[in-house]
Amino acid sequence: MPESLRPRVLIADDREENRYVLARVLDSAGFDCTQTGTGLGALEAAQTIPDIIILDVRLPDISGYEVCRRIKSDPRTASVSVLQISASFTSSDDRVRALEAGADGYLTHPIDRMVLIATVRALLRLRTAEAAARQAANQWQSTFDALSEGLALIDSNGAFLRWNRSFAEISGPKVQIVAGGDAGSFLKSLLGTDDPIKQYGRRYSAEFNIGKRSVEISANPIESERDGQGKILILNDITDRKLAEYALLTAEKLAATGKLANAIAHEINNPLEAVTNLIYLASSSSNTEDIHEFLSRANEELARVSRVTKQSLSFHRDSDRPIAIDVGALIADVISLFERPAAQRRVHLALSRESDVNICGFPGQLTQVFGNLVRNATEAALPGSEVSIRVRLIHRGKNEGARVTIHDRGAGIPESVRDKLFDPFFTTKDLKGSGLGLWVSRTLVVKHQGTIRFRSCRGPGKSGTTFEVFLPTTLV
Repeated sequence: MPESLRPRVLIADDREENRYVLARVLDSAGFDCTQTGTGLGALEAAQTIPDIIILDVRLPDISGYEVCRRIKSDPRTASVSVLQISASFTSSDDRVRALEAGADGYLTHPIDRMVLIATVRALLRLRTAEAAARQAANQWQSTFDALSEGLALIDSNGAFLRWNRSFAEISGPKVQIVAGGDAGSFLKSLLGTDDPIKQYGRRYSAEFNIGKRSVEISANPIESERDGQGKILILNDITDRKLAEYALLTAEKLAATGKLANAIAHEINNPLEAVTNLIYLASSSSNTEDIHEFLSRANEELARVSRVTKQSLSFHRDSDRPIAIDVGALIADVISLFERPAAQRRVHLALSRESDVNICGFPGQLTQVFGNLVRNATEAALPGSEVSIRVRLIHRGKNEGARVTIHDRGAGIPESVRDKLFDPFFTTKDLKGSGLGLWVSRTLVVKHQGTIRFRSCRGPGKSGTTFEVFLPTTLV
Protein backbone atom coordinates (compact mmCIF):
# COMPACT_ATOMS: atom_id res chain seq x y z
CA MET A 1 0.00 0.00 0.00
CA PRO A 2 1.41 3.47 -0.86
CA GLU A 3 2.60 5.21 2.29
CA SER A 4 0.25 8.14 1.68
CA LEU A 5 -2.74 5.75 1.89
CA ARG A 6 -1.61 3.89 5.02
CA PRO A 7 -3.61 4.66 8.19
CA ARG A 8 -1.66 7.03 10.45
CA VAL A 9 -0.99 6.09 14.08
CA LEU A 10 0.56 8.37 16.71
CA ILE A 11 2.31 6.50 19.56
CA ALA A 12 2.80 8.50 22.81
CA ASP A 13 4.83 6.61 25.46
CA ASP A 14 7.53 7.80 27.85
CA ARG A 15 9.62 4.63 27.26
CA GLU A 16 11.47 4.49 23.96
CA GLU A 17 11.59 0.68 23.90
CA ASN A 18 7.81 0.49 24.17
CA ARG A 19 7.40 2.97 21.32
CA TYR A 20 9.84 0.95 19.19
CA VAL A 21 8.02 -2.36 19.73
CA LEU A 22 4.58 -0.89 19.10
CA ALA A 23 5.78 0.85 15.94
CA ARG A 24 7.41 -2.34 14.58
CA VAL A 25 4.24 -4.38 15.12
CA LEU A 26 1.91 -1.81 13.57
CA ASP A 27 4.24 -0.97 10.70
CA SER A 28 4.29 -4.64 9.72
CA ALA A 29 0.49 -4.60 9.75
CA GLY A 30 0.31 -1.72 7.26
CA PHE A 31 0.16 1.34 9.51
CA ASP A 32 2.25 4.52 9.25
CA CYS A 33 3.54 5.35 12.76
CA THR A 34 4.93 8.53 14.35
CA GLN A 35 6.20 8.74 17.94
CA THR A 36 6.44 11.15 20.89
CA GLY A 37 7.52 10.71 24.52
CA THR A 38 5.53 13.50 26.22
CA GLY A 39 1.98 14.64 26.76
CA LEU A 40 2.63 18.05 25.22
CA GLY A 41 4.20 16.32 22.22
CA ALA A 42 1.07 14.18 21.88
CA LEU A 43 -1.21 17.25 21.99
CA GLU A 44 0.91 19.00 19.34
CA ALA A 45 1.05 15.93 17.06
CA ALA A 46 -2.70 15.40 17.47
CA GLN A 47 -3.27 18.63 15.51
CA THR A 48 -2.11 16.77 12.37
CA ILE A 49 -5.23 14.59 12.82
CA PRO A 50 -3.88 11.04 12.82
CA ASP A 51 -6.35 8.20 12.47
CA ILE A 52 -5.51 6.67 15.87
CA ILE A 53 -3.51 7.76 18.93
CA ILE A 54 -1.99 5.07 21.19
CA LEU A 55 -1.57 6.92 24.48
CA ASP A 56 0.29 5.72 27.56
CA VAL A 57 -1.32 6.70 30.87
CA ARG A 58 2.01 7.53 32.56
CA LEU A 59 3.74 10.42 30.81
CA PRO A 60 6.48 12.69 32.26
CA ASP A 61 4.66 16.02 31.97
CA ILE A 62 0.89 15.47 31.66
CA SER A 63 -1.03 12.32 32.53
CA GLY A 64 -2.49 10.30 29.66
CA TYR A 65 -5.95 10.81 31.15
CA GLU A 66 -5.62 14.60 30.84
CA VAL A 67 -4.12 14.39 27.35
CA CYS A 68 -7.07 12.24 26.25
CA ARG A 69 -9.58 14.64 27.82
CA ARG A 70 -8.03 17.62 25.98
CA ILE A 71 -7.97 15.78 22.65
CA LYS A 72 -11.63 14.79 22.95
CA SER A 73 -12.75 18.26 24.09
CA ASP A 74 -11.11 19.96 21.08
CA PRO A 75 -13.61 19.99 18.16
CA ARG A 76 -10.72 19.69 15.70
CA THR A 77 -9.36 16.46 17.23
CA ALA A 78 -12.48 15.04 18.91
CA SER A 79 -13.03 12.50 16.12
CA VAL A 80 -9.55 10.93 16.49
CA SER A 81 -9.72 7.46 18.09
CA VAL A 82 -7.67 7.13 21.30
CA LEU A 83 -6.39 3.77 22.60
CA GLN A 84 -4.95 4.10 26.10
CA ILE A 85 -2.31 1.63 27.31
CA SER A 86 -0.56 1.10 30.65
CA ALA A 87 1.69 -1.30 32.51
CA SER A 88 0.99 0.26 35.92
CA PHE A 89 -2.67 1.27 35.85
CA THR A 90 -4.37 -2.07 35.34
CA SER A 91 -7.39 -2.07 37.65
CA SER A 92 -11.02 -1.79 36.59
CA ASP A 93 -11.14 1.70 38.10
CA ASP A 94 -8.21 2.72 35.88
CA ARG A 95 -10.04 1.46 32.80
CA VAL A 96 -13.22 3.29 33.82
CA ARG A 97 -11.30 6.53 34.39
CA ALA A 98 -9.73 6.30 30.92
CA LEU A 99 -13.00 5.56 29.17
CA GLU A 100 -14.78 8.38 31.01
CA ALA A 101 -12.00 10.75 29.89
CA GLY A 102 -12.96 9.88 26.32
CA ALA A 103 -10.74 6.93 25.42
CA ASP A 104 -12.14 4.55 22.80
CA GLY A 105 -10.24 1.52 24.12
CA TYR A 106 -7.89 0.39 26.90
CA LEU A 107 -5.14 -2.27 26.90
CA THR A 108 -2.65 -3.26 29.62
CA HIS A 109 0.89 -4.63 29.26
CA PRO A 110 1.94 -7.15 28.28
CA ILE A 111 0.00 -6.58 25.04
CA ASP A 112 -0.37 -9.50 22.68
CA ARG A 113 0.73 -8.62 19.13
CA MET A 114 -2.45 -9.94 17.48
CA VAL A 115 -4.69 -8.29 20.09
CA LEU A 116 -2.98 -4.94 19.44
CA ILE A 117 -3.40 -5.19 15.67
CA ALA A 118 -7.03 -6.36 15.94
CA THR A 119 -7.88 -3.59 18.42
CA VAL A 120 -6.29 -0.87 16.26
CA ARG A 121 -8.09 -2.18 13.16
CA ALA A 122 -11.41 -2.27 15.05
CA LEU A 123 -10.93 1.34 16.17
CA LEU A 124 -10.04 2.29 12.60
CA ARG A 125 -13.26 0.68 11.31
CA LEU A 126 -15.22 2.52 13.97
CA ARG A 127 -13.60 5.84 13.04
CA THR A 128 -14.28 5.22 9.34
CA ALA A 129 -17.93 4.41 10.08
CA GLU A 130 -18.29 7.49 12.29
CA ALA A 131 -16.73 9.68 9.60
CA ALA A 132 -19.16 8.29 7.01
CA ALA A 133 -22.06 8.90 9.40
CA ARG A 134 -20.90 12.48 10.04
CA GLN A 135 -20.55 13.10 6.31
CA ALA A 136 -24.03 11.71 5.66
CA ALA A 137 -25.43 13.83 8.50
CA ASN A 138 -23.70 16.95 7.15
CA GLN A 139 -25.00 16.24 3.64
CA TRP A 140 -28.50 15.71 5.04
CA GLN A 141 -28.29 18.94 7.06
CA SER A 142 -26.96 20.85 4.05
CA THR A 143 -29.85 19.57 1.95
CA PHE A 144 -32.26 20.28 4.82
CA ASP A 145 -30.99 23.86 5.09
CA ALA A 146 -30.99 24.38 1.30
CA LEU A 147 -34.76 23.92 1.09
CA SER A 148 -36.69 27.14 0.60
CA GLU A 149 -39.56 25.72 2.67
CA GLY A 150 -39.16 25.89 6.43
CA LEU A 151 -39.21 22.41 7.97
CA ALA A 152 -39.27 21.39 11.64
CA LEU A 153 -39.51 17.94 13.22
CA ILE A 154 -41.70 17.65 16.32
CA ASP A 155 -41.63 14.63 18.65
CA SER A 156 -44.62 12.84 20.16
CA ASN A 157 -44.56 15.21 23.16
CA GLY A 158 -44.83 18.29 20.94
CA ALA A 159 -41.18 19.32 21.41
CA PHE A 160 -38.82 20.54 18.70
CA LEU A 161 -36.26 17.96 17.56
CA ARG A 162 -34.64 19.92 14.73
CA TRP A 163 -35.42 22.55 12.13
CA ASN A 164 -33.80 24.02 9.05
CA ARG A 165 -32.52 27.52 8.34
CA SER A 166 -35.59 28.52 6.34
CA PHE A 167 -37.89 27.64 9.26
CA ALA A 168 -35.99 30.04 11.51
CA GLU A 169 -35.86 32.76 8.82
CA ILE A 170 -39.59 32.57 8.01
CA SER A 171 -40.46 32.56 11.73
CA GLY A 172 -38.55 35.82 12.12
CA PRO A 173 -36.37 37.19 14.93
CA LYS A 174 -39.17 37.84 17.43
CA VAL A 175 -39.51 34.20 18.46
CA GLN A 176 -36.73 31.82 19.43
CA ILE A 177 -36.70 28.12 18.59
CA VAL A 178 -35.04 25.93 21.20
CA ALA A 179 -34.25 22.23 20.87
CA GLY A 180 -36.65 20.42 23.18
CA GLY A 181 -38.80 23.55 23.43
CA ASP A 182 -42.58 23.33 23.29
CA ALA A 183 -43.69 23.70 19.67
CA GLY A 184 -47.26 24.57 20.70
CA SER A 185 -46.12 27.59 22.73
CA PHE A 186 -43.83 28.66 19.89
CA LEU A 187 -46.65 28.53 17.32
CA LYS A 188 -49.06 30.29 19.65
CA SER A 189 -46.66 33.21 20.06
CA LEU A 190 -45.94 33.24 16.31
CA LEU A 191 -49.38 32.61 14.80
CA GLY A 192 -51.79 33.08 17.67
CA THR A 193 -52.81 29.40 17.59
CA ASP A 194 -51.30 26.00 18.31
CA ASP A 195 -53.77 24.14 16.08
CA PRO A 196 -51.07 22.33 14.04
CA ILE A 197 -49.85 20.64 17.22
CA LYS A 198 -53.34 19.91 18.56
CA GLN A 199 -54.37 18.22 15.31
CA TYR A 200 -52.41 15.04 16.08
CA GLY A 201 -53.09 12.14 13.76
CA ARG A 202 -54.47 14.43 11.06
CA ARG A 203 -53.08 16.55 8.28
CA TYR A 204 -53.44 20.27 8.82
CA SER A 205 -53.03 23.23 6.50
CA ALA A 206 -53.76 26.93 6.96
CA GLU A 207 -52.57 30.40 5.99
CA PHE A 208 -51.41 33.10 8.39
CA ASN A 209 -49.79 36.51 8.31
CA ILE A 210 -46.45 37.01 10.03
CA GLY A 211 -45.88 40.75 9.94
CA LYS A 212 -46.29 41.80 6.31
CA ARG A 213 -45.65 38.31 4.97
CA SER A 214 -48.20 35.67 4.06
CA VAL A 215 -47.22 32.23 5.32
CA GLU A 216 -48.74 28.84 4.63
CA ILE A 217 -48.28 26.27 7.39
CA SER A 218 -48.93 22.57 7.05
CA ALA A 219 -48.48 19.74 9.52
CA ASN A 220 -48.23 16.06 8.69
CA PRO A 221 -48.11 13.18 11.18
CA ILE A 222 -45.06 10.91 11.00
CA GLU A 223 -44.44 7.56 12.68
CA SER A 224 -41.21 6.51 14.41
CA GLU A 225 -40.59 3.16 16.09
CA ARG A 226 -38.48 4.88 18.73
CA ASP A 227 -40.34 8.15 19.28
CA GLY A 228 -43.92 7.17 18.40
CA GLN A 229 -46.03 9.63 16.46
CA GLY A 230 -44.58 13.04 15.78
CA LYS A 231 -45.16 15.76 13.22
CA ILE A 232 -43.33 17.55 10.49
CA LEU A 233 -44.20 21.24 10.28
CA ILE A 234 -43.73 23.08 6.99
CA LEU A 235 -43.68 26.87 6.73
CA ASN A 236 -43.87 28.29 3.21
CA ASP A 237 -43.53 32.02 2.50
CA ILE A 238 -46.31 32.62 -0.05
CA THR A 239 -46.12 36.41 -0.08
CA ASP A 240 -45.10 36.58 -3.75
CA ARG A 241 -47.80 34.11 -4.71
CA LYS A 242 -50.43 36.13 -2.86
CA LEU A 243 -49.29 39.33 -4.54
CA ALA A 244 -49.47 37.61 -7.93
CA GLU A 245 -52.95 36.26 -7.14
CA TYR A 246 -54.07 39.73 -6.09
CA ALA A 247 -52.73 41.14 -9.36
CA LEU A 248 -54.62 38.49 -11.32
CA LEU A 249 -57.80 39.13 -9.35
CA THR A 250 -57.46 42.84 -10.05
CA ALA A 251 -56.82 42.22 -13.74
CA GLU A 252 -59.86 39.98 -14.03
CA LYS A 253 -62.03 42.46 -12.15
CA LEU A 254 -60.96 45.16 -14.59
CA ALA A 255 -61.77 42.84 -17.49
CA ALA A 256 -65.12 41.98 -15.93
CA THR A 257 -65.76 45.68 -15.41
CA GLY A 258 -65.30 46.28 -19.13
CA LYS A 259 -67.71 43.50 -20.02
CA LEU A 260 -70.27 44.70 -17.50
CA ALA A 261 -69.84 48.26 -18.72
CA ASN A 262 -70.96 47.16 -22.16
CA ALA A 263 -74.09 45.55 -20.72
CA ILE A 264 -74.72 48.54 -18.45
CA ALA A 265 -74.33 50.95 -21.38
CA HIS A 266 -77.21 49.21 -23.18
CA GLU A 267 -79.31 49.23 -20.00
CA ILE A 268 -78.76 52.98 -19.54
CA ASN A 269 -78.79 54.21 -23.14
CA ASN A 270 -82.15 52.69 -24.00
CA PRO A 271 -84.12 54.30 -21.14
CA LEU A 272 -82.27 57.60 -21.67
CA GLU A 273 -83.28 57.56 -25.32
CA ALA A 274 -86.86 56.89 -24.23
CA VAL A 275 -86.69 59.78 -21.74
CA THR A 276 -85.46 62.11 -24.49
CA ASN A 277 -88.35 61.12 -26.75
CA LEU A 278 -90.93 61.38 -23.97
CA ILE A 279 -89.75 64.86 -22.96
CA TYR A 280 -89.93 65.94 -26.60
CA LEU A 281 -93.48 64.60 -26.82
CA ALA A 282 -94.43 66.33 -23.58
CA SER A 283 -93.01 69.66 -24.75
CA SER A 284 -94.85 69.35 -28.05
CA SER A 285 -98.23 68.52 -26.53
CA SER A 286 -100.83 70.91 -25.18
CA ASN A 287 -102.96 68.17 -23.61
CA THR A 288 -102.43 68.11 -19.84
CA GLU A 289 -103.27 64.42 -19.50
CA ASP A 290 -100.85 63.47 -22.28
CA ILE A 291 -98.10 65.60 -20.75
CA HIS A 292 -98.66 63.92 -17.37
CA GLU A 293 -98.52 60.47 -19.01
CA PHE A 294 -95.32 61.30 -20.91
CA LEU A 295 -93.59 62.64 -17.80
CA SER A 296 -94.74 59.68 -15.68
CA ARG A 297 -93.26 57.23 -18.20
CA ALA A 298 -90.06 59.31 -18.35
CA ASN A 299 -89.83 59.09 -14.55
CA GLU A 300 -90.16 55.28 -14.75
CA GLU A 301 -87.33 55.13 -17.28
CA LEU A 302 -85.12 57.29 -15.04
CA ALA A 303 -85.87 54.97 -12.10
CA ARG A 304 -84.69 52.11 -14.30
CA VAL A 305 -81.42 54.00 -14.92
CA SER A 306 -81.06 54.51 -11.15
CA ARG A 307 -81.49 50.78 -10.48
CA VAL A 308 -78.84 49.86 -13.05
CA THR A 309 -76.45 52.43 -11.57
CA LYS A 310 -76.88 51.03 -8.06
CA GLN A 311 -76.33 47.49 -9.33
CA SER A 312 -73.10 48.51 -11.05
CA LEU A 313 -71.87 50.30 -7.92
CA SER A 314 -72.41 47.13 -5.88
CA PHE A 315 -69.92 45.43 -8.16
CA HIS A 316 -67.23 48.08 -7.62
CA ARG A 317 -67.76 48.95 -3.98
CA ASP A 318 -67.43 46.05 -1.64
CA SER A 319 -67.57 46.08 2.14
CA ASP A 320 -64.49 45.47 4.27
CA ARG A 321 -66.41 42.91 6.32
CA PRO A 322 -68.90 40.25 5.26
CA ILE A 323 -72.53 41.33 5.39
CA ALA A 324 -75.92 39.64 5.08
CA ILE A 325 -76.78 38.86 1.44
CA ASP A 326 -80.05 37.78 -0.16
CA VAL A 327 -78.59 35.41 -2.74
CA GLY A 328 -81.70 35.33 -4.89
CA ALA A 329 -81.91 39.12 -5.07
CA LEU A 330 -78.21 39.42 -5.87
CA ILE A 331 -78.50 36.95 -8.75
CA ALA A 332 -81.65 38.67 -10.01
CA ASP A 333 -79.63 41.90 -10.23
CA VAL A 334 -76.86 40.06 -12.10
CA ILE A 335 -79.36 38.57 -14.55
CA SER A 336 -80.89 41.98 -15.25
CA LEU A 337 -77.50 43.13 -16.54
CA PHE A 338 -77.28 40.25 -19.02
CA GLU A 339 -80.89 40.01 -20.21
CA ARG A 340 -80.37 42.33 -23.19
CA PRO A 341 -77.18 40.66 -24.58
CA ALA A 342 -78.86 37.28 -23.96
CA ALA A 343 -81.95 38.41 -25.88
CA GLN A 344 -79.74 39.50 -28.76
CA ARG A 345 -78.53 35.88 -28.93
CA ARG A 346 -82.14 34.66 -28.59
CA VAL A 347 -81.30 33.10 -25.22
CA HIS A 348 -83.79 33.29 -22.35
CA LEU A 349 -82.48 33.67 -18.78
CA ALA A 350 -84.88 31.89 -16.39
CA LEU A 351 -84.50 32.35 -12.63
CA SER A 352 -86.12 30.04 -10.08
CA ARG A 353 -85.43 30.93 -6.47
CA GLU A 354 -86.63 30.18 -2.99
CA SER A 355 -87.30 33.07 -0.66
CA ASP A 356 -85.06 33.84 2.29
CA VAL A 357 -81.88 32.22 0.98
CA ASN A 358 -79.51 34.39 2.95
CA ILE A 359 -75.78 34.03 3.57
CA CYS A 360 -72.96 36.13 4.99
CA GLY A 361 -70.37 37.34 2.47
CA PHE A 362 -69.03 40.04 0.18
CA PRO A 363 -71.67 41.08 -2.37
CA GLY A 364 -69.23 42.64 -4.84
CA GLN A 365 -67.17 39.46 -5.03
CA LEU A 366 -70.22 37.24 -5.44
CA THR A 367 -71.58 39.56 -8.13
CA GLN A 368 -68.31 38.97 -9.97
CA VAL A 369 -68.61 35.19 -9.51
CA PHE A 370 -72.17 34.91 -10.77
CA GLY A 371 -71.59 37.53 -13.46
CA ASN A 372 -68.81 35.31 -14.86
CA LEU A 373 -70.98 32.19 -14.73
CA VAL A 374 -74.10 33.80 -16.23
CA ARG A 375 -72.09 35.44 -19.01
CA ASN A 376 -70.33 32.14 -19.82
CA ALA A 377 -73.65 30.28 -19.88
CA THR A 378 -75.22 32.93 -22.11
CA GLU A 379 -72.34 32.76 -24.57
CA ALA A 380 -72.33 28.93 -24.55
CA ALA A 381 -76.11 28.48 -24.96
CA LEU A 382 -77.48 27.64 -28.38
CA PRO A 383 -79.70 30.31 -30.02
CA GLY A 384 -83.33 29.79 -29.06
CA SER A 385 -82.45 27.89 -25.87
CA GLU A 386 -82.77 28.71 -22.19
CA VAL A 387 -80.25 29.26 -19.39
CA SER A 388 -81.87 28.15 -16.15
CA ILE A 389 -80.63 29.53 -12.82
CA ARG A 390 -81.88 28.01 -9.58
CA VAL A 391 -81.30 29.21 -6.01
CA ARG A 392 -82.06 26.84 -3.14
CA LEU A 393 -81.34 26.58 0.59
CA ILE A 394 -79.88 23.14 1.32
CA HIS A 395 -78.13 21.16 4.06
CA ARG A 396 -74.82 19.55 3.12
CA GLY A 397 -73.67 17.43 6.04
CA LYS A 398 -73.58 19.74 9.04
CA ASN A 399 -73.51 22.85 6.85
CA GLU A 400 -76.50 24.89 5.76
CA GLY A 401 -76.09 27.13 2.77
CA ALA A 402 -77.16 28.41 -0.63
CA ARG A 403 -76.86 26.19 -3.69
CA VAL A 404 -76.90 28.01 -7.01
CA THR A 405 -77.02 26.05 -10.26
CA ILE A 406 -76.59 27.61 -13.69
CA HIS A 407 -77.45 25.30 -16.59
CA ASP A 408 -76.99 26.05 -20.27
CA ARG A 409 -78.08 23.97 -23.25
CA GLY A 410 -74.93 24.54 -25.25
CA ALA A 411 -72.53 22.16 -26.98
CA GLY A 412 -70.91 21.05 -23.72
CA ILE A 413 -67.27 21.17 -22.64
CA PRO A 414 -64.81 18.79 -24.37
CA GLU A 415 -63.45 16.13 -22.01
CA SER A 416 -59.89 17.01 -23.02
CA VAL A 417 -60.09 20.44 -21.36
CA ARG A 418 -62.27 19.77 -18.32
CA ASP A 419 -59.33 19.22 -15.96
CA LYS A 420 -57.88 22.61 -16.97
CA LEU A 421 -61.05 24.65 -16.72
CA PHE A 422 -60.15 26.35 -13.41
CA ASP A 423 -56.48 26.91 -14.31
CA PRO A 424 -55.39 30.56 -14.63
CA PHE A 425 -54.95 31.78 -18.22
CA PHE A 426 -56.74 28.76 -19.68
CA THR A 427 -59.54 29.76 -22.05
CA THR A 428 -61.70 28.10 -24.69
CA LYS A 429 -62.59 31.49 -26.21
CA ASP A 430 -59.34 32.04 -28.14
CA LEU A 431 -58.39 35.73 -28.01
CA LYS A 432 -61.77 36.80 -26.61
CA GLY A 433 -61.16 35.41 -23.13
CA SER A 434 -58.57 36.32 -20.48
CA GLY A 435 -58.51 32.81 -19.04
CA LEU A 436 -58.99 34.22 -15.54
CA GLY A 437 -62.77 34.24 -15.10
CA LEU A 438 -63.30 30.74 -13.71
CA TRP A 439 -60.01 30.79 -11.78
CA VAL A 440 -61.06 34.02 -10.08
CA SER A 441 -64.57 32.67 -9.50
CA ARG A 442 -63.23 29.60 -7.73
CA THR A 443 -60.79 31.74 -5.71
CA LEU A 444 -63.63 33.97 -4.50
CA VAL A 445 -65.93 31.02 -3.76
CA VAL A 446 -63.20 29.35 -1.70
CA LYS A 447 -62.71 32.67 0.12
CA HIS A 448 -66.37 32.33 1.10
CA GLN A 449 -65.58 28.77 2.33
CA GLY A 450 -67.75 27.38 -0.45
CA THR A 451 -67.32 25.03 -3.39
CA ILE A 452 -67.77 25.29 -7.14
CA ARG A 453 -68.03 22.34 -9.50
CA PHE A 454 -69.49 21.49 -12.88
CA ARG A 455 -70.77 18.66 -15.01
CA SER A 456 -71.01 18.68 -18.78
CA CYS A 457 -72.44 16.46 -21.51
CA ARG A 458 -71.86 16.38 -25.24
CA GLY A 459 -74.06 14.65 -27.75
CA PRO A 460 -77.32 15.00 -29.65
CA GLY A 461 -80.26 15.92 -27.43
CA LYS A 462 -78.35 15.91 -24.14
CA SER A 463 -75.58 18.45 -24.49
CA GLY A 464 -75.10 21.22 -21.97
CA THR A 465 -73.18 22.31 -18.89
CA THR A 466 -74.23 22.91 -15.30
CA PHE A 467 -72.17 24.87 -12.78
CA GLU A 468 -73.04 24.45 -9.12
CA VAL A 469 -71.92 26.83 -6.38
CA PHE A 470 -72.43 26.09 -2.68
CA LEU A 471 -72.01 28.94 -0.19
CA PRO A 472 -72.36 28.28 3.56
CA THR A 473 -74.79 30.44 5.48
CA THR A 474 -72.10 31.75 7.84
CA LEU A 475 -68.34 32.22 7.58
CA VAL A 476 -66.19 30.61 10.24
